[in-house]
Amino acid sequence: MSVVLHWFLPTSGDGRTVVERFHANRTLGGPAPREPDIDYLEQVAVAAERNGFEGVLTPTGTWCEDAWLTTAALIPRTSRLKFLVAFRPGAISPTLAAQMAATYQRISRGRLLLNVVTGGDSLEQRRFGDWLDHDRRYARTEEFLQVLRAVWSGRPADFAGEHYRIAGATLPAPPDPVPPVYFGGSSEAALPVAARQADVYLTWGEPPPAVAEKIARVRALAGDRPVRFGVRLHTLSRDTSDEAWREVGRLWEALDPDQVERAQEQLRAGQSVGQQRMLALHGGDLTGGVRGLEVHPGLWAGIGLVRGGAGTAMVGSHAEVADLVEEYHAAGVEEFVLSGYPHLEESYWFGEGVRPELARRGLLAAERAAPTP
Repeated sequence: MSVVLHWFLPTSGDGRTVVERFHANRTLGGPAPREPDIDYLEQVAVAAERNGFEGVLTPTGTWCEDAWLTTAALIPRTSRLKFLVAFRPGAISPTLAAQMAATYQRISRGRLLLNVVTGGDSLEQRRFGDWLDHDRRYARTEEFLQVLRAVWSGRPADFAGEHYRIAGATLPAPPDPVPPVYFGGSSEAALPVAARQADVYLTWGEPPPAVAEKIARVRALAGDRPVRFGVRLHTLSRDTSDEAWREVGRLWEALDPDQVERAQEQLRAGQSVGQQRMLALHGGDLTGGVRGLEVHPGLWAGIGLVRGGAGTAMVGSHAEVADLVEEYHAAGVEEFVLSGYPHLEESYWFGEGVRPELARRGLLAAERAAPTP
């Protein structure tokens, strides 16, 4: 099975270090030198399309621009790129989400992918008026997805659950095609929901053996139900390994220990099990220097010192990063959602460096083997 590559749309701003615009709390980072105006985001989207990425993940939160509106504005500025739109079930009606997705598919001619974010940071959830605890949020997400799929069926949908009660929900027409649902979560409450509802289960970039273990758990829970698996990672590749690690050293030198401590304090307070697993990879320890944060050959955990969510980066020569992609693929990963700083330039480093190497190894489907001219 070939791999599918996605990129990331930096809708909170972009820059040449990892310390600008700290994830979910702008007060912990400096101003982004590249504001997320539509012209810059168009550059990133067009670069992703040109470099052969299938889609771009667009985040959700009070710290970034709205994913639905931003990506809708980019539809006419791109030609085939898909948009992996992140959204929170607690902030929107499932019937309205079903309608928005169907409309989006008609406007974009089928370029929508959906990333359902249940949420693991109570402070961020409460900004949206969501006061449910961690496990109840996942129960609500499952009901949300049940309603979503029922409304997409094309028949009037009724539903009565703990969190939603819907009567006679209909659409002018179902989405065509039905957008796949991407879903993440590492807790005991999350994995069964993923097994029953996700089309693609996403995990953050833990070392491949840990990812393989998580995939095995979801597969066991899913039984005969097919689920694809994806990983969310940063990437930094150069023509040689030494060049790549020198660039990591530059990112490292920009980290301020006080800022790291403030960021770690906020991240430790969150309820996300996946986030705690990210934190456990480095423990906030700066004493080992740059290579002390290499938690698996070619996998650097320094991003997670100051940013939430995906905290690891694949680092090395183009061939070495391709090796790590191949290792994740052997563990069961088929989709890679990647990013780098800055997102515009790093899309070219990966697209022109790693992607041809993956094509030579037969890891890309024939229709994806060549970048868009």
